[in-house]
Amino acid sequence: MVAGGLVPAPLLSGVAMAAIFAFMFHLGATVDAREYRAAWREPSLMAKALLCALVAVPLVAVIVARALDLPRAAQVGLVLMAISPGAPIALRRALRAGGDTGFAVALQVTLAAASIVSLPASVAAFDEVFAGEARVDPRELSMQVFVGQGMPLLLGLLARRAAPRALARAEPVLNSLAGILLAALLGLALVDVWRPVWQAGPRVAAAIAVIAACAAALGHALGGPRQGTRRALAVACGARNVGLAMAVAGVNGASEEIQAAIVAYLVVAALVLTPYVAWQRRHAGMRVLPAQNTNLP
Repeated sequence: MVAGGLVPAPLLSGVAMAAIFAFMFHLGATVDAREYRAAWREPSLMAKALLCALVAVPLVAVIVARALDLPRAAQVGLVLMAISPGAPIALRRALRAGGDTGFAVALQVTLAAASIVSLPASVAAFDEVFAGEARVDPRELSMQVFVGQGMPLLLGLLARRAAPRALARAEPVLNSLAGILLAALLGLALVDVWRPVWQAGPRVAAAIAVIAACAAALGHALGGPRQGTRRALAVACGARNVGLAMAVAGVNGASEEIQAAIVAYLVVAALVLTPYVAWQRRHAGMRVLPAQNTNLP
């Protein structure tokens, strides 16, 4: 993916798409439709959640990146992560923080479906930031997101209905496969971009920390009044989908600096969210994940 790097671009973007596909299929195969419908009994809460995750977080990223006068490539990378919702690790971290199970799962599924439209729309809306860096046909991008997120989610839902027993037996394998692919994606990315990530400097790291902290704070504020939904939305807003961002960057031939910003976002945001998750977990008095969710990747 990086010019002159060790990892070919098709391999990295392919692993990114495979990781997203595996996670979304697993999510669709394990979603309880009753919990999903229950979460939508509060449409105003879900609307606030979508507004926060899909609109407010990208705006915060643009404002912070511009305010700190980051290099243009770093701005593109950070905004690309900010407009990529539905991080695979967000669901598990939200549950660890004591997030409401039904709402957290429903939000993850909804964000995955919404990204088919929101990601191309966000690229168009932030054209000034992306100009000359990541311009792409919105229809092509929508198809890429659908193939990577929407289709495996639908296939998982259909598989659950068609063969629930077989799927239950295969669930540990699916869970492991999703985790392995996500780890492989990060490993391959770091092979080529660890140096520019290190060289990105304190301003980029500070910008990511501010973006992630503001995103989590917005999610916590808008996710009320229940603490469980606050926690779920805070983590969903703070953690972004590195697989989706890498896949989009890959098909657009993104520069080494853009990829470095994407990977740096993943690392720094995870560090920023860790104290929040630990704090909320203690506040909720939780020692383990709910039993029905221990199999989530």
